[in-house]
Amino acid sequence: MTLEIGSIVEGKVVSITKFGAFIELPDGNTGLVHISEISSEYVKEVKDFLKKDDKVKIKIIGKNKKGKFDLSIKQAKIPEPSQEKYIPKKKFKSSNETEQKPAFSQTSSKKGSTGFEEKLAQFLKDSEERLLDLKKNTEAKRNKGRFNR
Repeated sequence: MTLEIGSIVEGKVVSITKFGAFIELPDGNTGLVHISEISSEYVKEVKDFLKKDDKVKIKIIGKNKKGKFDLSIKQAKIPEPSQEKYIPKKKFKSSNETEQKPAFSQTSSKKGSTGFEEKLAQFLKDSEERLLDLKKNTEAKRNKGRFNR
């Protein structure tokens, strides 16, 4: 049996280390499943997820300079279809919700068709005004309480 990168096979855990687990492949070769490739959740201890002689499905993701295979358990898992309900992107406001002020206002006569450059210019203008207000407020607070000489 020849093993190719990208194929999913079953292997047996031979040994466990702090940085991962060594897996014996069907053809007798061994490969390493790095700790980051064991599960999609955080893995602090490899021993919490794998035990010696466990049979696991693995995906071959590469081959290192020594001829050993780089393996992944989390990539071998087939993603299960989401059972969540479809949530539309557009949220409709209820009558009691208040409308929030946008970050910048539109100045174009055509309200819905402002170009990117116009929006960017308006945003820069509004942000400069906010920075000036912020600067005035911080300077006023710094000078407050000092003695004039």
